[in-house]
Parts: sequence; structure tokens; C-alpha cells
Amino acid sequence: MQFYDRAKIYIKAGNGGDGVVHFRREKYVPYGGPDGGDGGRGGSVYLEADPALNTLVDYHYHQHFKAEDGEDGAKNRRHGAAGEDLILRVPPGTVVHRDDDNTVLADLVEPGQRVMVARGGRGGLGNVHFATPTNQAPREAQKGEPGEELWIRLELKLIADVGLVGYPNAGKSTLLSVVTAARPKIADYPFTTLVPNLGVVTVGEPDSPDAYSFVLADLPGLIEGAAQGVGLGHEFLRHVERTRLLLHLLDGAALDRHPWQDFEQINQELRQYSEHLATRPQILVYNKIDLPEARERWPEVRRRATTAGIPVFAISAVTHEGVAELMRFTAKRLHELTQAAAEAAAGSSTPQTIFRPTPDDAFSVSRQDGILHVQGKRVERVVAMTDFESPEAVARLQRTLQKLGVLQALEEAGVKSGDRVIIGKTELYWE
Repeated sequence: MQFYDRAKIYIKAGNGGDGVVHFRREKYVPYGGPDGGDGGRGGSVYLEADPALNTLVDYHYHQHFKAEDGEDGAKNRRHGAAGEDLILRVPPGTVVHRDDDNTVLADLVEPGQRVMVARGGRGGLGNVHFATPTNQAPREAQKGEPGEELWIRLELKLIADVGLVGYPNAGKSTLLSVVTAARPKIADYPFTTLVPNLGVVTVGEPDSPDAYSFVLADLPGLIEGAAQGVGLGHEFLRHVERTRLLLHLLDGAALDRHPWQDFEQINQELRQYSEHLATRPQILVYNKIDLPEARERWPEVRRRATTAGIPVFAISAVTHEGVAELMRFTAKRLHELTQAAAEAAAGSSTPQTIFRPTPDDAFSVSRQDGILHVQGKRVERVVAMTDFESPEAVARLQRTLQKLGVLQALEEAGVKSGDRVIIGKTELYWE
């Protein structure tokens, strides 16, 4: 079984529809004037957290997505229809990165949470907008703005309250099957669990007001070197990040190593992966206490855990010995941590971060291999929406570039007649 918790997809928002050059032509209206309508806006691409999903498998087989383009304008000042938005559904816990610079675009945690990841292009203006007292019959209209397009990476981090950690074969899957309705694969060989398994634990009578439920995750086992990607490595550690509490299972019957060495080694792997993860509260669970060799080593493990100030329980996941007490204590500890986090958030006096976006008019000029490149949100949009078949539109572009300071910046960069200038996806020659 393959668990798809990563995906890389290409998304393209819809292009805006073109504005139209058209003149009113009716009997008894000899000078009807321009009536070309505007193009419709292109559809945008959104990601939405859907609680019905728990894997990114759909994006493994289908990697290209495009929203609908806006329709062109029409005569009689009619606007083109807007393109339909595209909504891509992902499981809660999905982190979205830009692929080119690894920028985090969103972290979709709550069911129904939605974020725009590619904005649809604006519709171009029809020639009705370009009429002036001195130019009452403009033959100029804008092209639609191209929709945003980019590659993004989706990374799923499971949303679980409590995570089960421990060496392979420590008994995590067995414990999960005992305390929840989950039915993970269980066998007596390392790395039986190759994918995370989730289950809901309910402490108390399900319908009573005192009942407390939490999500428990059985995660693939760690081995030495996991923080460097050995074994299942980061495939495991990434899913631990969202948990509030860890149940650290020790295999009391392992004959080739001491249980306390397992405890220290796994905590070392957690620390190497993330210092924050290493400070996550833990409950030590000494498993297989029903076996003689485990009972023999239990007093030493209990003494060391007590000295370290770590809660410790001896259980047998097979015979259910001590399991009920462990779950009650886990629910109590999780409830305390949740309340403490809520109180800390309510009393936080952290100043609100103010983001100051780059102004639309900002641009930069650079030279690469003798070619001048102009980059800037507004200047790229203006060029992309210019109809180069229309002399009036080209003249307007000249005036706009002059007003924005682009022409002066190019001259200061040493542009000469015949030089190639690239603005967005449009290539021009300087004259």
C-alpha cells in the first residue's frame, strides 16, 4: 500500500477575455460611437481543506490543472462572462509551497479552509473606454490579462492529537487496534507499518457529558539515523510535528538492546530533526509486560523514568493489561495541554505582524547575456494586455512606460537601438 502525502502540481488560472473594438451601427444613428464591451475575468484556482480526504493520491495521477478563461467582450457594451473558478480539494493538514522559491503559500488545517493560489487574469477593456473629446472613434481595446501560473508542492502533515512513537515492532499498531476502531496491518517483523494510521480514542461512555475523545496516530517506526532520512526517516518525523503529546512505546521484550537505550536514541533523532519536537510532552509506555523478560527489566526502566520526571506506564497491548489506565491518563494530560495552549493564546501580547506588499508600480531592470529584462507586476500586466496590432494601443503603451519610468530606467541601463528587451513573456526591440 502506498501512502501519498506529497505531490507536485502545475496550476494555471484562467486568462481574462479580450476587450472588443466595435462601433454602434444602427439606422438613424449615423454617429453611434464605440460600443465594444469588456472581456470577462478569468477563473482563479483555490485549494480547500476537505475532511473527507486523508491522502494526496488524486494529485499523483493528475498533475496539471487549469481554470476557465473569461469570455471576450461583445458589441452593445456587453461584458464577456467570467471564467469559472477551479477548486482543488486537499486533506486537512496540507501545507502548500511555491516550487520555485519554497515560499509557504498556505497551511490548510481547518476543514473548509480555502485559499487562492493562482489569481485569474483581468478582462481587457473594450474601445468604449478609450473615447475622448479628441478621439471619438478609438480603434483600441485591451487584451485579457494572462492568469497566474506556477508549480506548487503539496505536503500533508497528519492532524493528530497524540502520536505513537517507538522502534519498529514496539507494539504501536497493536495498541492502536485495541483502543480504537482502526485496523492497521500487524505482523512480527520490522516496518510492518509503512503508512500512518489514525484512530479515535474515546475515554468514558460515548454519550455521556464526561466523555473525552482524541485522535491517535500510529506512525511508522523510527530507527537510528531517521533524522538524516535513514529508514522511513523524514516520512515519519514530518507527521509528528502537529501532535500535542507523544506516547513513547518501549519494547520490553527486545533481547538485542535495552529499552532505555531505545528511549534515548529516539529522542536523539527527534532532537536532530527539530529542537521544538524534542520538547514535546511524552508519556513513556513500557509494552509487553506480560512476558517474563519484560517484567525482569521493568523496575530499572520505571526507576529511570521516575528520576527523569517522565510519566511511565507498564502495559501489555496483547492482553490489555494497564491499557485503560494509560488511556485515561493520556486524555487527562491532553486536556491539560489543550487548555494551557488556549489560555496562552488568549493572553498573548505578541504584536501583530504588518506586511507591506511591494507596490504594483515597482519594477527592476537587469541585463543577462546582453538582453535587458524588466520585471514588475504592473509593467508586465500593461505589456501583456497591449494589442500590438493596434497603433493606438502601442502609442498608449509608450506613454505608460514613460510615465512609470521604465524608458528612463532602460536608458540608464545602457539600452541601444536594436537591443532586445523582455518584459514578462513579451520580447521587444528598442528603437
